[in-house]
Amino acid sequence: MNKTLKIYIGILVALMVLIVFVDANRPKPINWTPSFDVNSKIPFGLYVFNEEKDTYFKGDTIQTIQSTPYEFLDAFYDYDTLVNTYTTNGTFLAIDSDYTIDETSTEELLLFVSHGNDAFLSMNTFSTTLEDSLGFSYSNLYFQEQLEVSLANPTLSKKSFEMKMGVNGYHFTSFDTLKTTVLGYQKIDKKSQVNFIKVPYGKGNFYLHLQPFAFTNYYLLKNKNAEYAEKVLSYIPKGNLFWYPNQQYKSGISSSPLRFILSQEGLRWAWYLFLIGMIIFMIFNAKRKQRIIPIIKPLTNTTVDFTKTIGNLYFQEGNHDTIMEKKIIYFLEKIRQDYLLDTQNLDDDFIKKLHQKSGKEMALIEKVVMLIKRQRKTFKSTEAELIELNAVIEKVLETNR
Repeated sequence: MNKTLKIYIGILVALMVLIVFVDANRPKPINWTPSFDVNSKIPFGLYVFNEEKDTYFKGDTIQTIQSTPYEFLDAFYDYDTLVNTYTTNGTFLAIDSDYTIDETSTEELLLFVSHGNDAFLSMNTFSTTLEDSLGFSYSNLYFQEQLEVSLANPTLSKKSFEMKMGVNGYHFTSFDTLKTTVLGYQKIDKKSQVNFIKVPYGKGNFYLHLQPFAFTNYYLLKNKNAEYAEKVLSYIPKGNLFWYPNQQYKSGISSSPLRFILSQEGLRWAWYLFLIGMIIFMIFNAKRKQRIIPIIKPLTNTTVDFTKTIGNLYFQEGNHDTIMEKKIIYFLEKIRQDYLLDTQNLDDDFIKKLHQKSGKEMALIEKVVMLIKRQRKTFKSTEAELIELNAVIEKVLETNR
């Protein structure tokens, strides 16, 4: 590991430690997300409600629904024609920011209540199916900063409870006054509105409440508001309670192995800084650290080309004698290298030894020796004689290449 790399790593580690230290020692910002999650301890989670539900419903049997309401409730329905009803009874309980129950489960819930059971729903919104089946409608007054909630029954409480955080202006605008019982109100700008009703359906009842924030951690930890939540829940009949917690929020939890790091701002920024640092490091270290080494082509052997050029030049000039002399010199040098023969005297002894070592015909060797001697004697030759000498020499050297 070189010195530069050590410096880069040291700086990166120091920055990560600094970010984690600063983040750990500063106050964490409050998360006001309305999660309505039973495991969430943020202000608008339902952790406190879920932990204290046994206190709110003393003597009741509480069963948490881990599937859809349809799957849970349908399992208790006896389809026998002689029975054709549910084998259990109780109250379905759901608290959420919005109505997230699917259509099939809504139909099952209506059937469940019609057989003499109850349902308590505290939400900002309801489905159209529920509105049409129970005959009510609701609306919202947006951008409300605060309101006061109260109960219609003075024997339960004559107090008004102030709500400032997470409030909304949802209220019931119409319902069947002959069948529906008003259980609670909210007051906005001194105007009273209905926010809690009891609607009979078949042999059972729906309890519809439009201020679910009253059951969140923030309000349950306030003494006065906790009292309001207890009074509202007191309308739920005693017996079996089927608690349906928020399922949407759970399904949105990341399964990434980095979810804890990414959930903590300091660790998240340290992680991003690490990735950025690694990218910068790779970019700078990808650069060439020395000058480009040029590719040097090996020198080409131009001897053959040079020889051909000179030969063509001599031939074009008609200088046959020089070409023949060069050819003879090449031939004799080849004989000396391949057969280790003395070429000073081209006599019968030379012819005999060359015949024995080369394996060529005696007549061929005698002819090449005769042509060499003639050329060296006259130093004058024609083109035909040059061609003849070249052909004989090529035959003698043919097998020796």
